[in-house]
Amino acid sequence: MTVQSETPLQEFWRLFKHDSLAMTGLIVLILLIIAAIGGKVLTEWFVVFDPSTVRLVDKFLPPFSFASKDLLPAEDLPQFGIYLLGTDELGRDVFARMLQGSFVSLSIGFVAVGLSTFIGILFGSLAGFYGNVRIGGLITVDTLIMRFTDIMLCFPTFFLILTVVALLPPSIYNIMIVIGLTSWMGTTRFVRAEFLSLREQDFVIAAKALGLPARYIMFRHMLPNALAPVLISAIIGVATAILTESGLSFLGFGVQPPYATWGNILADGRNFIFDAPWLFYLPGIAILVVVLAFNLVGEGMREAMNPKLRKRS
Repeated sequence: MTVQSETPLQEFWRLFKHDSLAMTGLIVLILLIIAAIGGKVLTEWFVVFDPSTVRLVDKFLPPFSFASKDLLPAEDLPQFGIYLLGTDELGRDVFARMLQGSFVSLSIGFVAVGLSTFIGILFGSLAGFYGNVRIGGLITVDTLIMRFTDIMLCFPTFFLILTVVALLPPSIYNIMIVIGLTSWMGTTRFVRAEFLSLREQDFVIAAKALGLPARYIMFRHMLPNALAPVLISAIIGVATAILTESGLSFLGFGVQPPYATWGNILADGRNFIFDAPWLFYLPGIAILVVVLAFNLVGEGMREAMNPKLRKRS
């Protein structure tokens, strides 16, 4: 009788799904992605979900309030004639604005982390593989890259982003690029540490002995074995990017109107915290839940991938 052994992916999923907190975070993220994609379709294709439509007659309505049907054109009514999450000071539908904000926040998070991960993998791979190679006989590749990384780490990241964004024209694409270009340092260190460990392994030495090109050894043999900590760092990095974008939008340096983000919804609601508290609490709770979900998933993946951190059953 043959016993089938688990593949690494099967083992990871078996361990991950037994972590109730991580699974809760994963379910929240799946629902968020569905809401973001659905919100993108609804807010752009259906007038009743338009987050920028001003209805002054319905301003400051609490959640689950009915629209003033007698005073609004039929095509200008919200979904089902009900404001599910209330309205703001201009009578705009908070539910539609939260949907649009979820797509904007997730887009910025994933694109910024994708850019930072690419840069981190590139620099970390070069530092770990070509660490002892000297440039002009003066300084090694590892020393050059890691000292530049240390310099970047010396700057408070948020204030560095704030300074750069203040000098650039406000744009969702500028926010993505700036966050990505200022958050690659952790990934670089992870990849470098893994490459320093892997380059002395037998399979790497054998690949070098066969005369395989260096880039083939780096990206075909070594990088797949170094991706576990990078993946975990990227998951947590998305939460950090969303939090950074929300902070920038709250201060007025992030995504500008007419686009709605959780940060600028929160900024608008702070002036009416006692008159319309849902304008302040709803985006704040959304940011809290999403950031917490990403961190729970990242922590669950870290425990499932690292035998030393696995909980004893």
